[in-house]
Amino acid sequence: MTKILLVTGASRGIGAATARLGAAAGYDVALGYAQDAAAAETVAADVRKVGRRAITIKADVSKPAEIAAMFARVDKELGTLDAFLNNAGIFALGQRFADISLADLERMIATNLTGAFVANQEAVRRMSTRTGGKGGVIVNLSSMAARLGGPFDCVHYAASKGGVESMTVGMAKELAGEGIRVNGLRPGLIDTDIHARAGQPERLKKNAASVPLGRGGTAEEVAEAALWLMSDKAAYITGVTIDVAGGRGI
Repeated sequence: MTKILLVTGASRGIGAATARLGAAAGYDVALGYAQDAAAAETVAADVRKVGRRAITIKADVSKPAEIAAMFARVDKELGTLDAFLNNAGIFALGQRFADISLADLERMIATNLTGAFVANQEAVRRMSTRTGGKGGVIVNLSSMAARLGGPFDCVHYAASKGGVESMTVGMAKELAGEGIRVNGLRPGLIDTDIHARAGQPERLKKNAASVPLGRGGTAEEVAEAALWLMSDKAAYITGVTIDVAGGRGI
């Protein structure tokens, strides 16, 4: 029986890798994206190449109405949601704590925490056996910054991801009896364009020595962990956030 996967932030990086691997694992995939329609369509084309259905949905997760519309389209065009990668987020670097403006803080929280929270609510309303659903799996994307704190760079980003981790624990405990497993991933230095978009294209290379394995990770390595958590092989796992960080932060 075909399963349905929704991935937010699916036009690039970890989201795109998860969408592609999800299709290979047998999921039909809904790809949420904020801006780059062409990139999202490229990922959707790759999903279709392996015989799975794909739709792309423009949605700014800082806007609850757009989140609700995204889930409604999944309902209408693909069917009942089985798995959700709550991945969309924004990133910033190079700001000392006292210099982070209220506007920057509010934007970070609105996207990375409030948006993730509201998206999870939409997913739970569809998955929960309490409301007539058949259960499902949610994977929330955190960051090693939540553990390390992001000093001299991105404390507001770290704080938003710390909130995601607390939400993951609370959801897992509350929803275990409703057929929903909720886990998280805590990526470290991952080789995507997020560093360049934050203004530090050499960041991964400069910080590789801080990783015990001596290198940055790939988006595919994070995606593999996400797909494993969504699979029946992880059926007895809920409420944990797993490091995918090459040993960084331990």
